[in-house]
Amino acid sequence: MKIRPLHDRVIVKRNEGEQTTKGGLIIPDTAKEKPIEGTILAVGNGKILEDGSVRKLEVKEGDRVLFGKYAGTEVKLEGEEHLILREDDILGVVE
Repeated sequence: MKIRPLHDRVIVKRNEGEQTTKGGLIIPDTAKEKPIEGTILAVGNGKILEDGSVRKLEVKEGDRVLFGKYAGTEVKLEGEEHLILREDDILGVVE
């Protein structure tokens, strides 16, 4: 299934969190925190401004980004969890 986000929204796939502690203990899924870093899979056309013009997004497909812990809406696409975020919810790009 292919999905295209609208306007200033992006689709992000969370990067995998740590599976073990530094001491070697395996962290169970129920105790893991969801990562706040992910990779952008798709971007919308841009933000519509008050005068009707469209401002292109500053992020692009493939960028690694940081976002808030509770930001966005979780969706399941082809059995995998993804996030749909607004560009405003993105805190920064990892370079």
